[in-house]
Amino acid sequence: MADFNDERMESLMGILLRFGVVCASTVVLAGGFYFLQDHAFDFVHYRTFTPHPVILRHPGEWAAGMARGDAASLIIVGILLLIATPIARVAFAVVAFALERDRLYVAISLVVLAVLVWGLAHG
Repeated sequence: MADFNDERMESLMGILLRFGVVCASTVVLAGGFYFLQDHAFDFVHYRTFTPHPVILRHPGEWAAGMARGDAASLIIVGILLLIATPIARVAFAVVAFALERDRLYVAISLVVLAVLVWGLAHG
């Protein structure tokens, strides 16, 4: 791509980051709205800690929870979208630097991406 330069890359990265943050905040806001709608008049026991249900710790259940309209599942998916946004930015940087044929920055971006993915998987 002859017209792909640093200025265009920065512009596309900005669009990617804005899109990711807007999507994540929209999903979290929808989940928060549904949560408040379902639990608006619940009495809160501040002396007793109630952990999240175990079902929310399994990724396979998030899609089922979202299909049911479960507010907690929507909030979790929104937070994961927010976490995925900078990871997508680094993945985009790998592709962009590869298109520019800048091997050093491709290697650096791949190392950063590997560290992010490893930390997310094993953290």
